[in-house]
Amino acid sequence: MKAVVMNGAGGTEVLQYVEQPEPVAGAGEVLVAIAAAGVNFMDIGKRRGMASGGYDPTILGVEGAGRIIELGEGVTDFAVGDRVAWVYVPNSYAERVVIPVAALVRVPDDIDDRTAAAVMMQGLTASHFTTDFYPVQAGDIAFVHAAAGGLGLLMTQIIKMRGGTVIGRVSHPDKIAIVKEAGADHVIVDSEGKFAEEALRLSGGEGVHVVFDGSGPTTFQGSLDVLRRSGTFCWYGPVLGGPGDLNIMSLPKSIKLGYAVFMDHIYTPDLLRAHAKRLFDWIAGGELKVNIGATYPLAEAARAHAAMENRVTTGKLLLIP
Repeated sequence: MKAVVMNGAGGTEVLQYVEQPEPVAGAGEVLVAIAAAGVNFMDIGKRRGMASGGYDPTILGVEGAGRIIELGEGVTDFAVGDRVAWVYVPNSYAERVVIPVAALVRVPDDIDDRTAAAVMMQGLTASHFTTDFYPVQAGDIAFVHAAAGGLGLLMTQIIKMRGGTVIGRVSHPDKIAIVKEAGADHVIVDSEGKFAEEALRLSGGEGVHVVFDGSGPTTFQGSLDVLRRSGTFCWYGPVLGGPGDLNIMSLPKSIKLGYAVFMDHIYTPDLLRAHAKRLFDWIAGGELKVNIGATYPLAEAARAHAAMENRVTTGKLLLIP
């Protein structure tokens, strides 16, 4: 089969589209023909060397959707031909992948493969941030960084569903329209971390109830500044780096600061399937729109990485074998 591998850490030049041995399903596993694989910042982080070792070679990718073509020993809950999706399953930048059944969710007939692949990582993350880490309430004002990205667009919609107000931040005026379409009440254009003054004005001078910030150290101080008393700072996205050492006694206005970890939302197969079903139900009911910003042939994974790193994309990026 064909797959995208890396033989070391570095830029997009380390990605190679090559022939790899055919995977075989073991006990408790299935073999899936991949219809679409998601591109995520964590893939870029691994390519840059943030994840340790294992380049011999390593097939990238952890997310996708497809159809089961082979059952391993002891698998009874799924059948050949079933449509499934997954997240945090290694080796997903490929034509086929072996997946433990505990990591699978069923894809309903009214959800297409590309939508299913696009919503697993970012949809479950958006759900975690807005309904678990900080359960948005009616009347809350939320500040969403990178609001035109796949995660930002989904968070914006869920916050609006829950009765919140959204102030979104984007890096370029071309991204305003798509964020407004997702329901954002206000959009700030800023690429240098100078957004706090305008956000404070838009929140009536009080500050926002919650900030969702995965934009790295550039925005950290501004996110602190824009919070109201006892506001919540949801920090995520280690690919762009952390804020450095923190003196907890220097945190202002009795704010609550936390690092939101995706796997704390879906730490059992039952939770994974329940939260994925809720996302699929929202999509089928027209309450949640998944924006697929671009698709690339699997062979062009390097081009997809470059586009994401250069911040020229909106929505979710997919690779199609």
